Amino acid sequence: MNGLECPCGSGQSYSECCEKVHLDIKKADTAEKLMRSRYSAFVLGKGDYLKKSHHSKTVKSVDFKVLMEWSNSVIWKSLEIIRTKKGGSQDVEGYVEFKAFYMEGVKLRVLHQNSLFTRQNGHWVYNDLAKRG
Repeated sequence: MNGLECPCGSGQSYSECCEKVHLDIKKADTAEKLMRSRYSAFVLGKGDYLKKSHHSKTVKSVDFKVLMEWSNSVIWKSLEIIRTKKGGSQDVEGYVEFKAFYMEGVKLRVLHQNSLFTRQNGHWVYNDLAKRG
């Protein structure tokens, strides 16, 4: 995928954008960057990264095999970041509201979430159990 546009829609190449985070999660210095890298991981079938970027308190509640089977059965189209709240390089938590568009069969579908991200072990992780803001 070297030189190709990153799936997250940043306008950068994959090698300059999400690949860096996929190789070193600490490169995601904001909650939005982690969100973008997770979307790209869904597109590229990187289940190990999705697991790594999930909060330790909730990771065991996710069946990543089933999640990846579903993710690989759809065609990911685009990611739209609607807004962010906190989640900067100095914050410890942040919210990213987004829409992820995908084709399931012949139907265009959208996953619309306002997700919480927190810092754990010095890097951002997706945290789906904490109170929403």
